[in-house]
Amino acid sequence: MFRFKTKWKRNKWEWLAFISVFCLSLVFALVISLSSSAVAAPPPKPPLQSGSTYAGSEACAQCHQGVHENWVGTRHAQAFSSPIFQRDWSELSQQTSCLECHTTGYDEETGTYAEEGVSCEACHGAFQPNHPAQSMPITPDAELCSTCHKTTTDEWRASVHSQVGIQCQACHNPHSQTPKAETVTALCTNCHKERGESFTHGTHANAGLECSNCHMYTAPRTEDPIMGLVPTGHTFAVGSDACIGCHQDTVHTRDEIVKLSGAVNTEKITNIDELEKTIQDQEQTIGNLEASSTVRLYTGLIQGAIVGLVTGGAAAWVVSRRIDVVEVEDDE
Repeated sequence: MFRFKTKWKRNKWEWLAFISVFCLSLVFALVISLSSSAVAAPPPKPPLQSGSTYAGSEACAQCHQGVHENWVGTRHAQAFSSPIFQRDWSELSQQTSCLECHTTGYDEETGTYAEEGVSCEACHGAFQPNHPAQSMPITPDAELCSTCHKTTTDEWRASVHSQVGIQCQACHNPHSQTPKAETVTALCTNCHKERGESFTHGTHANAGLECSNCHMYTAPRTEDPIMGLVPTGHTFAVGSDACIGCHQDTVHTRDEIVKLSGAVNTEKITNIDELEKTIQDQEQTIGNLEASSTVRLYTGLIQGAIVGLVTGGAAAWVVSRRIDVVEVEDDE
């Protein structure tokens, strides 16, 4: 009986120790889980500015309805609500510096903004109380665009377009953010009318390519851009990477180049039988010429021998006659 009680007491303490450690582990895991959730939970969005002088895009739409309709749905309008931006912004712990380009009326000191997205007042400035009597003009040039599109404008500054003064708005509609033509090629040929006459441009155009496929080529991205900074091809220069992007399996292969140029269609298809007959005829002609040459050689030798014999005999006869005459004169 004593042994049973002792054993039971020992088992009781073992079970109590196990249960205590188990419960402590659960509590510890629960605390860790709650603390992780608290860290992962994003902070609330910065509040809109109170008493802001910004009227908002809806106020602008009352008079500029057509412009507002073109703007709604663009990347500017969705600069804040874009799922990619929201994900990246969350991963960056919602750095307020991102709001400078993704909101309108961002205040760096307070970290607040007037409106989500890049709206009218992001470029035109805060609403003027005397508008429309007081205009709200802007200079839609690269300096304005470079506020957010730094990578693109840096590329543009290295281009010929920059050197001759072709600004962003010459090609881009700032409200709809679409090219100022039905297609990119139509846009480019407004100025570059003669380019389509060359072989390179004509061949690619016939294949359905636009000017931007080569002149604004960028390597395909496998990951989302970091901080929105990506190459956009605004130097308009064509490098070897643009060619390899399409012709990586055929570059430097003459057969493929001939096919692409259409030259193979103009080449006459050779008949093997005709080629063999031509070779036989040429071999026969060569044999006849060799035989004729041999005959001429022997004929020449015989003719030379005959001429030599006749000439030599005549010379010998003349010499012998001369000797006879001299001998007769000496006797006299």
